[in-house]
Amino acid sequence: MQNGKIGVTTDNIFPVIKKFLYSDHEIFLRELVSNSVDATQKMKTLSSMGEFKGELGDLTIHISVDPEKKILKISDHGIGMTAEEVEKYINQIAFSSAEEFMQKYQNQAGIIGHFGLGFYSAFMVAEKVELVTRSYKEGSKPVKWTCVGTPEYTLEELNEEKERGTDIILYISEDNKEFADKQKIRELLDKYCRFLPVPIAFGKEQEWKDGKYVDTDKDQIINDTNPVWTKKPSEITEKEYDDFYHKLYPGGCEPLFHIHLNIDYPFNLTGVLYFPKIRNNFEIQKNKIQLYSNQVFVTDSVEGIVPEFLTLLHGVIDSPDIPLNVSRSYLQSDSNVKKISSYITRKVADRLQELFNSDRSDFEKKWDDLKIFIQYGIITDEKFAEKAKDFVLLKNTAGKYFTLNEYNELVKGSQTDKNKSVIYIYTNDVDGQHSFIEGAEAKGYDVLVMDGQLDNHFIGWYENKNQEHRFVRVDSDVADKLIDKEDVKPLSLTSMQQDVLRPVFESQLPSTDKVNYLVSFEAMDENQQPVVITRNEFMRRMKEMAEMGGGMHSFYGQMPDSFNVVVNGNHPLVIDTLGEVQSELGDELGKLNKKIDKISSEKHIIDDKLKNIKEEDISVDDKNHRDELDSKLAKYVDERTSLLKETGRKNKLVKQLVDLALLSNGMLKGEELTKFIRRSVELIGK
Repeated sequence: MQNGKIGVTTDNIFPVIKKFLYSDHEIFLRELVSNSVDATQKMKTLSSMGEFKGELGDLTIHISVDPEKKILKISDHGIGMTAEEVEKYINQIAFSSAEEFMQKYQNQAGIIGHFGLGFYSAFMVAEKVELVTRSYKEGSKPVKWTCVGTPEYTLEELNEEKERGTDIILYISEDNKEFADKQKIRELLDKYCRFLPVPIAFGKEQEWKDGKYVDTDKDQIINDTNPVWTKKPSEITEKEYDDFYHKLYPGGCEPLFHIHLNIDYPFNLTGVLYFPKIRNNFEIQKNKIQLYSNQVFVTDSVEGIVPEFLTLLHGVIDSPDIPLNVSRSYLQSDSNVKKISSYITRKVADRLQELFNSDRSDFEKKWDDLKIFIQYGIITDEKFAEKAKDFVLLKNTAGKYFTLNEYNELVKGSQTDKNKSVIYIYTNDVDGQHSFIEGAEAKGYDVLVMDGQLDNHFIGWYENKNQEHRFVRVDSDVADKLIDKEDVKPLSLTSMQQDVLRPVFESQLPSTDKVNYLVSFEAMDENQQPVVITRNEFMRRMKEMAEMGGGMHSFYGQMPDSFNVVVNGNHPLVIDTLGEVQSELGDELGKLNKKIDKISSEKHIIDDKLKNIKEEDISVDDKNHRDELDSKLAKYVDERTSLLKETGRKNKLVKQLVDLALLSNGMLKGEELTKFIRRSVELIGK
């Protein structure tokens, strides 16, 4: 028996600390099983090269656990070690046999280990570790290495027989006893080892016998040694791709389609990425892409490792150039990982372009599901945006799809304003904004449907890139004003008549601290709605941005909502309302109007007289006269406003017109909606 101390030196421990940081105790199982896989793959390599002449035999790696004794055992039939190799590779931390082996047998795929620290991860969960091994070399004898987690170890030669390979026996510590539980070990094997290239046996297969499940003599293999991403695309059927997806994500919907990654220069990378269907409102789980290194699971937390928008995808990426390390910060700074990220972006864009070019009809059918991925890529990744501009689509209310260039050609003739800007009119609620859509389409305008989770962000991106284009929501103004043209319709109402009607309509508007309403009169076709409620595009966007997150927009977030109540000054019902109000108020309104006109004329005269005189040079008499006129004018205007509002509050037709506008915008609810229905029945009865 040999006693000794494990060699840990400054020269070899610091590179390990920098390169190989464990963030979770459970990683130990991945490391130990990976070592067994390495030993097995080396054995295959030596046999294929003729350096080993014997029978390989069964290369299955066996894992067993004894919950009572808290013992976990991992056994392989790989290359094994001699006493000298144990001394060299186990007792000198950070000196990796895999590294040396790869240098000797270059271009042999499937060797996982790089840093030589994986074996010592066992001590994160075990109070004692035994290693029993026998080398494949002729004449070698089995040896046993024992350590209790201190620099001291024992190494002894065994007299009993042992097959070629290595057994690692962990005596699990009390603090980590969950790792002596069969269910826990099975979970870890499913997570880290389900696609390793060597069969992994854990327990026995079961059969139903005498009313219960019982173990058979057949080993239960827990891994798929040849997953789809390791095969050539030409060898895989669509069903196999779909079956693999459901193996990764049991119970999930059918994916839209997949992208098979396969590259060997300037780095090695394979994998399959799926575009899933996202059902609910941007419920996006960004832990669905699984990262592997030579079929060993690395992480499923890929933000910052792959481009942001690709975190929405599902699937597997496998590359030996990805370090076998679970530190995301380390992965994110790795140069190979950055190259891989750029390649995947390009590959995804090329695949989408290929799908668009080869079967546009099918691409359009999938667009509503694809849109969120493509828009996310466009607004977060400049390189992807450049490639995506040829296959990103816009959909209108008729259900037709257009590329960006196609849509521009469609609408630029009819939807260019007087400032030469092309206006894209859109709706984010086809049913709720139906009357606005109908009005815009009656003008010959095309209306886009932009009701996706990221459409607002996409609109901002597009306008920033195309300064001569603007998006305007269909309910931001009346149809005649959505696109500012040179021609202007005449308005039937005079300025004085508008002043008379404004308080009448204001009297029937809801009163709330959180909402402001501004009544205005517009020249519209007489067959359009008598009253329309719109919301300024700029203010609405600022409010929406404020709701999503402070910053410079927080000022707008504190402001009340503001709506424009646009009265159609050419509608017969509005003209009739004016006549009805004037008839009802008669001389009382006429006298107030005359007083207002008289004082307004006097005020115009003195304002004209004083317009070129500095305030400090105006005489006291002129100031007093001006102030007296201002006071009288305000008094008579207030009297007229109160009179008109009192009359307006009794006018059922005005109330009905205002409520119809509120209802059209989904703003009439509760008691007011009930009153509207009752009033409508009464009006119909008349």
